[in-house]
Amino acid sequence: MFKFWGNQEQQPQPRPQDGSSQSWYPPSVVSSPGSSRPGTPSGSSSGSFSSHRTTDRPQSPSHVSPAEAAGIIAVLKDKSVDELRKLLSDKDAYHHFLLSLDQVKLQNNLRDELRKETIQLARENMEKEPRIMELRNQCRIIRTTELAAAQEKLNELEKQKEDTLKFYSPASLLQRLQEAMNKTDEESENLHRQLLDRDVDLGTFVQKYKKLRTTYHRRALIHLAAKTSSIG
Repeated sequence: MFKFWGNQEQQPQPRPQDGSSQSWYPPSVVSSPGSSRPGTPSGSSSGSFSSHRTTDRPQSPSHVSPAEAAGIIAVLKDKSVDELRKLLSDKDAYHHFLLSLDQVKLQNNLRDELRKETIQLARENMEKEPRIMELRNQCRIIRTTELAAAQEKLNELEKQKEDTLKFYSPASLLQRLQEAMNKTDEESENLHRQLLDRDVDLGTFVQKYKKLRTTYHRRALIHLAAKTSSIG
């Protein structure tokens, strides 16, 4: 009628099992509440411990789009419980399943194509290296021989250009015109002295003097017009 504690049958208490012994997945995957996998046998204390560890570890950002996730879930739904448990416990099976996904196949194919293109470009660049070295040597020869001569010729032409521009500049033209005016005026004055000294007859004087003064005044008008135009 009375039950003593000493006679009470001891019931074996379930020991908490570590989720890592049942699966090679990290705790964030094993204890994920939204996972579609079947639950592994574990005690309530193990579940709470795994949840606590999950909150302590930083969650990596997911780069899977909703459409891709839906496709993966559709593939997993067709598998049996044993197959899903094998994916959780067998790393090779999980790796084989991962490589069978269309998204992974697409990425692997893209990676292989890019790798082949990169190798091909590298080979083409290596094949062009002798031609590049030859062109580099030619450029060095041109720079040390032909370029020096061309540079010297260019400097000479630049000097000629500067001299020509200076010679035909407005200031230079006005100066030479002024010098020509002064020379004509001096010649007419000398001719006038010759007339006074009776070194020349009147007829010759009139003819030469008229020509000199006409030239002088023509140049004077041109000089005045040029100066007025440059000032304006």
